[in-house]
Amino acid sequence: MSELEQLSGPARAFMGARAVPMEALAELLAREGEKRGLIGPRELPRLWSRHLLNSAAVAGVFPSGALVADVGSGAGFPGLVLAVLRPDVDVVLIEPMQRRVDWLGYAADELGLDNVSIARARAQELHGELLADAVTCRAVASFGELIAWVAPLLVDGGEFVALKGAKAQSELDEAVSAGRLNRFRLGGARVEEVDPVVDGEHIFEVPARLIRARRLA
Repeated sequence: MSELEQLSGPARAFMGARAVPMEALAELLAREGEKRGLIGPRELPRLWSRHLLNSAAVAGVFPSGALVADVGSGAGFPGLVLAVLRPDVDVVLIEPMQRRVDWLGYAADELGLDNVSIARARAQELHGELLADAVTCRAVASFGELIAWVAPLLVDGGEFVALKGAKAQSELDEAVSAGRLNRFRLGGARVEEVDPVVDGEHIFEVPARLIRARRLA
C-alpha cells in the first residue's frame, strides 16, 4: 500500500483547530479507502493535496447554521470534509450506493460527527422531500446536468456551489447558452477560483474553482 501523504505545516495552520479531526479522517481513508473501493492506492500520496484540501475549498462558503446537502458524496468529498471543518453547519450526505453509504456512516461515527445525516438516494429521488439552504458536490457530473438534479433541493435564495476543475467556466458557459439556469430559476452564476496561500505555500495542489449560483425567489 502506498504511504499516506503527510499534512504540511502551512496546511495545518490553514485548518487551525480542525486539523486534528481532519487527520483522523485521512487515517480512516488510508486504512479503509482502498479495500472499500473508495480510493485507489495511487491516491494516498496525494490524498491531502488532491482530495481533502481541495474539498476544503467550500468550507468558508456557507453561513453558520446552514443545512447543506452534498450530492453524490462518495468517499466524503466534499461533504465529510465540510462536516469536519464546519461543526456549526449541518450536512446531509446524499449517496445512492450502499457500500459508500456504509462508509459514510462508519466515518461519521468514528469521528463523532453529530452534524451529519445520510440519505441513501439519488438527488432526484429527494425532490419534494428535502429542502436545503445550500447544495454542493464534487466530481459528480457536468454543471449543466447537475442543475436539474440540484435546483429542486434548494430553498428560495439557497445557493448551489459546485467544486470543479479547469473546465468550470466552459461548463457554466454551456449551461447559460442552453438556458438551463433560467429554466431552473438559478441566477447570479459565476466562477470563483480558490487557491489559498499560507506562508508562501499554496495549500491546494491545483486551484479549486467553485461555480456558484443562487435559487431565485
